[in-house]
Formats: sequence, structure tokens, C-alpha cells
Amino acid sequence: MRAEKKAVVVSSSVAALLMVMKMTVGVISGSIAVIASAIDSLLDLVVSLFNYFALHQSEKNPDKSFNFGRTKIEPLASVIEGVVITMSALFIFYEAIGKMYENSPVEHLDVSIWVMVISTVITYFLVMYLQRMAKKTGNMVLEADALHYKTDLYSNGAILFALVAIHLTSENLIDPVLGIAIAIYMIYSAIPIIKNGILMLLDAALEEESVAKIKNVLDTNREITDYHFLTTRQSADDIFISVHLVYTISISLYDAHLIADRVEAEFKDLFPENSVHPIIHMDPYDDSEINEEEH
Repeated sequence: MRAEKKAVVVSSSVAALLMVMKMTVGVISGSIAVIASAIDSLLDLVVSLFNYFALHQSEKNPDKSFNFGRTKIEPLASVIEGVVITMSALFIFYEAIGKMYENSPVEHLDVSIWVMVISTVITYFLVMYLQRMAKKTGNMVLEADALHYKTDLYSNGAILFALVAIHLTSENLIDPVLGIAIAIYMIYSAIPIIKNGILMLLDAALEEESVAKIKNVLDTNREITDYHFLTTRQSADDIFISVHLVYTISISLYDAHLIADRVEAEFKDLFPENSVHPIIHMDPYDDSEINEEEH
């Protein structure tokens, strides 16, 4: 099993455990903040299961139907995860407003506090694990998952603080106010997840820093006279680089091919954590103006 899939299995198991703990105590205590956290853990479980399916599909080899593979399912999963976070945040916001008007008390505070302490500690170690795996693999799904659970870590800490504050002050309004704050933060955290996924689905170019590195390889190569039509895109862990290399008109096809191979190898060295797919067109002279309408 791939490391990415193992990480998703771990996050799914943790989400299931936290959901059961929080929902049980949330229903007993009547705390909207704890129930909101339980709902978020339930959605975490659903998203993690979908992420497992996405990773399973994305690792399939290209075939007759999908010539470039199924890696686009990973940014799609990232967008879906961001939308799920947003929808759950809106539900929490709605419930918090209702409880603010009812001003109902939170019961069994001691049990609620202990459950949130345990949840915070477990979530902290899960976030550390997912961040380490995301950095190691460069996987977008794990990055989104790590960010998602990081928001859970903050919300768990805030809920714990609120429960302690309610215990000390007997001010029940703290609970729904905190629920609203958590909902707003969840929406805020979901925006970059959705944005990055959509950009990848739309084949946005690599970041300027990465494009600059690619151009530096081409600019410093003395075996080519020029280049044009440089385009880049990324799909999950796969990076695609397309460029036209310009040679002198007298160069042999054999020599031109060797130079192109060396350029491809340098491109791959720039992104050791990714699968790089260079697509190089070899021109015996600069035909950019002739073919400009095609690009």
C-alpha cells in the first residue's frame, strides 16, 4: 500500500474515533460547540474515505480511455473537501445562531472538557503525521487533509477553552459565540483548498518561481540558440513542461535529440519530488512567428 493511502487510512480511523466520542458527549451535554466538532469529525471521516478512493484511482496507469492517467481526481477531491468544510461550517453557524436565542445551558461540563482534551491531543499527533507525510510525498490530497485537521486542532482548543470558561463563569452564551467563530474560521480555511484544486483542474501554470528555474535551464544551455512556446501545468504529483528548442539549421537530428535528452534530465532534476513529463519540440530555426497563430 502506498504511503499516501496508509496516511488516509490512519486519518479515517482517527476521524471515526473522534466522531463517536464527541457526538456521544455532545448529545449528553447539549453543547453546540462539541456537537459542531462531532459533525466536523463525521465529515472528516467521509472526506477521508473519498480521499482513499481518489488516491486509489489516481495511481492507476494510463489506459485507452485515460491516456494521461487519472491524476486530476486528486485536485477534484481537494475541491470537494473544501466544499464539504464550507457546508459543515454553514450548518454550525445556523445551529449556533439558534442556540444563541434559546440560551440553553451546557450540562456535564467535566466530561465534555475531558473529551475535548483527549480529542485535542489525538488531533495534534494526527496533524503532525499528515504534515510529515504530505511533505514527504508532495501529495495534494494529504496537504488538504493536513490543513483540514489543523483547523480541527484549533477549533478543539477553542472549544476546550470555552468549556472551561463556561465552567468558571456559568455564561452559556460563550458556547454559541464560539460556534460562530469556528464556522467562520472553517470557511476561511476552506478557501485556499478550493482555490488550489480549481487552479489545478484548469491547468494553471506552475508558480513563477518554478517557471523561473525552468527558464534558467534553457537560458544557460549553450547548445541551443533560443526557445519559445514554453508552457507548464501540474496534475497532482505530475508536472508537464512543453517547450520548443531552437537549434542551428545544420545540426544533425542525432545531436539535437541528445541535447533534448539532457534538457529533459535537467527539468526532472528541478522537481525531484514530482513525476516530470517534458514535451520538447525541436526546431532547426526560429519558427515562432510562423506558428504564432497556433499558440
